Amino acid sequence: MSVFSALDISSTGLTAQRQRIEVISSNLANAGVTRTAEGGPYRRKDLVFESTTPDTSFAQVFGSALGVNPEEGVRVIGVYEDGSPFVRKYEPNHPDADADGYVSYPNVNPIEEMVNLLSATRSFEANTQAVNAIKEIAAKSMELGK
Repeated sequence: MSVFSALDISSTGLTAQRQRIEVISSNLANAGVTRTAEGGPYRRKDLVFESTTPDTSFAQVFGSALGVNPEEGVRVIGVYEDGSPFVRKYEPNHPDADADGYVSYPNVNPIEEMVNLLSATRSFEANTQAVNAIKEIAAKSMELGK
């Protein structure tokens, strides 16, 4: 594995975890929304990751110059809505209550989302540390070349 392919792998991880953090933040921000533009309460969203070969020109150019095939990385293949049922609460005076007096709230569990956010943050930090380690290795290599 070359330094450049290691950077490519870490950069794909950083990008994927950043998108995951954005989706989790959106879920938390909309945890109490009972009426959306589509009608009905907000539906929790989740990401699906896929292992992939980096498709950046950076990896292709340097990989071919060094005779190295690009390593695997990760990317987001989609943002999907969670199909679990909404949380129904009896609130007959609420403007979004149905005929029986129940209000459908989003299927977002704030505790679960906070755990997911913590996990995504830790993954992002791990990729950042990997990039910093690669930078240190490159700097030490440059010093040896002097």
